[in-house]
Amino acid sequence: TSYSNPQHVPAFRDASEVLSGIRKRDGVYYKATCPNVRAILRALGDAAAGHGANELSLLVSASESHSRRNLRASRDQQWETIAAMVQAAGEDFRLVGVVSVAFGCPFEGRVDPASVLGMIERFGQFGVRHVALGDTTGLATPKTVKEIFRTILSDLPGIVPIAHFHDSRGTGLANCVAALEAGCTHFDSAIGGIGGHPSQITYGGGWTGNVATEDLVSLFEAMGVRTGLDLDALIEASRACERVLGRELHSKVARTGFGVLSGSSHVAA
Repeated sequence: TSYSNPQHVPAFRDASEVLSGIRKRDGVYYKATCPNVRAILRALGDAAAGHGANELSLLVSASESHSRRNLRASRDQQWETIAAMVQAAGEDFRLVGVVSVAFGCPFEGRVDPASVLGMIERFGQFGVRHVALGDTTGLATPKTVKEIFRTILSDLPGIVPIAHFHDSRGTGLANCVAALEAGCTHFDSAIGGIGGHPSQITYGGGWTGNVATEDLVSLFEAMGVRTGLDLDALIEASRACERVLGRELHSKVARTGFGVLSGSSHVAA
């Protein structure tokens, strides 16, 4: 979930309620996105009440235009906010830095990879080890993905990079494979490809979907990459999500089921 301002993103107004209703398991991180210090304070309050998140995402943008539109702050202002957020969070959470529009900006176009690497290094200086590279509008390619993940893993050994791709242009899975081949072991995805960013956002054609978890898991398992997930349970979760939303998901596996190479004979009805 997210501790975004409910006036700006009303879909997240029930963040605390959702977190309090989860039956949590040991060894699982439950993440909430935090755009500012006020959000960190909400996270601390929920944690003190016994039902908070244990992982918080801290947001910056790779472009000035996206930062001002998405975070309502310049990049310099947002880094000042990040410093205050890290201090406020203390040692109670695993912190994840997020660099939005890391592979291209809908307003400014090309993003300099050296600038993105500098942002990742800056997160590391704040003690934030995990950093997600967000392809916010699906502008990444396997070539650009492989290059930057290889550089991170060779030049920034203290950083755990996370692949966060949107499937806006049908390249999400290909980019995940490119990141995997570069050595990435952490991937963000969403059941059925739902989510991504608030539906009222219109840049990138308004397409909001992340890479579908079912499709990513199916591909990785077929490649011999073990995800540790129960495939039958995953397809049941996918079906439950469709029932709740009342619409078909974007996932291909939601329609076809996992293939025999994925180690599951479960076929979607």
